[in-house]
Amino acid sequence: MLPYTDELDAAIAALCAEDPPLAALIARVGDYRLELRDMHSPFLGLLRAIVYQQLSGKAAAAIHARLQALFPGSVPTPAGVLAMPEEKLRSVGLSRAKILAAKDLAAKTIAGLVPAPEALAGMDDEEIIARLTSVRGIGRWTAEMLLIFNLGRPDVLPVSDLGIRKGFMLTYGLAALPSPTEVRRHGARWAPYRTVASWYLWRANEVLP
Repeated sequence: MLPYTDELDAAIAALCAEDPPLAALIARVGDYRLELRDMHSPFLGLLRAIVYQQLSGKAAAAIHARLQALFPGSVPTPAGVLAMPEEKLRSVGLSRAKILAAKDLAAKTIAGLVPAPEALAGMDDEEIIARLTSVRGIGRWTAEMLLIFNLGRPDVLPVSDLGIRKGFMLTYGLAALPSPTEVRRHGARWAPYRTVASWYLWRANEVLP
């Protein structure tokens, strides 16, 4: 995890030396300010992601708060979600599809397929993604967002993300949106700091015309 450390300074210097257009973007945006969510458990992070799918932030936050309130200390557990009657989960605003996804997540966490927080340190990003995407309703993009915003992994580039692709187009003066393959190919030079580059590409949508 690299935010706000000497490693971050090294990351910025390496990216700027390797890629002048990205260096210009970094200079324009300023300091790297990725805010990590205080949710380092893959189970809790994915449960939140399931709730938020296809909803506005405000509506999703309300449902997520009601869901949390169903559990002691407002902290859902895999066993608690698995045992919770569907009617109660439906009463807080979860759809049938999201209930099935939440229960699949709980079952796979109990079975050990979704790793516990203490197991993450020994796993690389692709191994974590493979485990997380085995859960019903969880795709690669969701797993990558968890790696970036929950786990603070430093070398993640979500090439299918529309904001990343638009930011890339603006940063490099392209006439059309690049394909995920083009972003991945170019972004290989940013390793092992692709999360930092990703954050700046998202910001490009705010600062570049």
